[in-house]
Amino acid sequence: MSKINSILSLLQGCNGMKRLHKIHAQILVNGYRHDPSISLKLLSFCAVSISGNLRYARLLFDQMPNLQTPAWNSIIRGYSQSHFPLEAIFLYNRMIEEGQSSPDTFTFSFLLKACERATAEKKCREVHGSIIRTGFASDVMVSTNLMRCYGGNEGIEMARRVFDEMSARDLVAWNAMISCYSQAGLHDDALKIYDEMKILDLGLDEFTVVGLLSSCAHVGALNFGLRMHRFADQNGFLDNVFVGNALIDMYAKCGSLDGARQVFDRMRRRDVLTWNSIIVGLGVNGHGDEATSYFRRMLAVGLRPNSVTFLGLLCGCSHQGLIEEGAEYFRMMSSEFNLKPGIKHYGCMVDLFGRAGKLESALEMIRNSPSGEDPVLWRTLLSACKIHQNVEMGEAAMTNLVRIKASNAGDCILLCRMYAEAGNWQGVVRMRKLIKDQGIKTTPGWSWIEVKGSIRRFVVGDKSHNDYEEIHQKLKEMIHRAALVGYVEEKFAMTVPESLEQWSEDSDHYHSEKLAIAFGLAKTPEGMTLRVVKNLRVCKDCHSLTKFISKAFSREIIVRDRVRFHHFKDGFCSCNDYW
Repeated sequence: MSKINSILSLLQGCNGMKRLHKIHAQILVNGYRHDPSISLKLLSFCAVSISGNLRYARLLFDQMPNLQTPAWNSIIRGYSQSHFPLEAIFLYNRMIEEGQSSPDTFTFSFLLKACERATAEKKCREVHGSIIRTGFASDVMVSTNLMRCYGGNEGIEMARRVFDEMSARDLVAWNAMISCYSQAGLHDDALKIYDEMKILDLGLDEFTVVGLLSSCAHVGALNFGLRMHRFADQNGFLDNVFVGNALIDMYAKCGSLDGARQVFDRMRRRDVLTWNSIIVGLGVNGHGDEATSYFRRMLAVGLRPNSVTFLGLLCGCSHQGLIEEGAEYFRMMSSEFNLKPGIKHYGCMVDLFGRAGKLESALEMIRNSPSGEDPVLWRTLLSACKIHQNVEMGEAAMTNLVRIKASNAGDCILLCRMYAEAGNWQGVVRMRKLIKDQGIKTTPGWSWIEVKGSIRRFVVGDKSHNDYEEIHQKLKEMIHRAALVGYVEEKFAMTVPESLEQWSEDSDHYHSEKLAIAFGLAKTPEGMTLRVVKNLRVCKDCHSLTKFISKAFSREIIVRDRVRFHHFKDGFCSCNDYW
């Protein structure tokens, strides 16, 4: 027994495969190959530990006689965390077929993780049935992993159902529900979870704070984010690098760059994600030159940038028209840091050249990209053609989108706007007929705004709100007062809509951000900054109107669209009409 304990101690202190091979040799020489405790410890190290080897673990597993549940758990866990999660599912099936071992809490938890990572929704439902039949539905850990699995397979309703049916919930379960909502894009629902937790007087940990801050960032809920910042400060969470990173991201995505800088400056420890958060945040807010400054500081402290770092830099260069700088960073990726540019980097370069009117250079970038078949690249070029009214190249971009079977209603509407502004009404009719004949559908434009701690969502032409009449009256006042200080409606603003839902006989279809801004003006005190998040790119007319609203009402209005931030103040926009 003392010899076995000695071997187990050696395995416990093992720190790499080279050392493990020597210990394994001793095990074989001393005849302990089939000792259950040693075999399991050996398997666990190879399958699960960071310095282990899953292939070696599988060899050990396949040679083990009388496989028991702990051994199955080790190998299933190993594969569930690997690049081969389907193998974990196959092993579970084999375990059930052989019938010598029964799954336990850990088996189901590791299996559900594999189903989540393999996006095996059908298997998830099958496992759910097994969990109920074997009496594990009341186990908090199993139910929490089941919830995550449904959430990862776009089954948010089932995830909520599992959550609601749990007889007991710990903080991990609440955090998982927040994560499921956030993953599904239901960020307002994620924030509502916090209200439920407050009623039950549940404590929050760092994971809760990070999850809620992520949702705050997505919907632009700065006031909610400020509450989370105060809570993190009061509970000593600010030393946690993940909390700090989430705060930087939240402030930047809410358009509060001062807040992002302050959090960054006060962090005692920073990792690559910290630097990426501030660089990307500055980039999307149109501060490419400042993002460059932080990049130089990052290099000075000895941190190696990654592909996300360069994405932030290229985005910032694109929004500020820094063509030479952007081209240099794109070159630097591979030449100095051995990083292969991805489609998103090529997309930034197409956007950089396209915004600057260098459409031929943008087209050449697409041709040189690893995938000229990627729709994002052609769609980016199409947007640039809209800015510079190059109908011919716009038609070429659309032709390529159709060729690769990737065209959508948004592309048709964009080209339709180009035709309208060029006075090509035959083209407008052709695009409308194409959309109608092919039954092309699109998601309506929507905007979020946070008012008095509540997130309100508006869609184009939205009349569903109880206070619609008040919003409508404020909308008319808003447009009238903007006109008094110089606003003139774009000639083609309503000729071609931002979504298909606007193509109707009802002319009272205002873009979603106009409704959100009107609501904000009606419901907030004078002088308060309004923050709006929009799922589409802001159109020319809405951009012009918002500039004059900021002047007429003496308000700062921050709009985050699908591509970048616009900070409107005193009749001007931070983008300098370059977007």
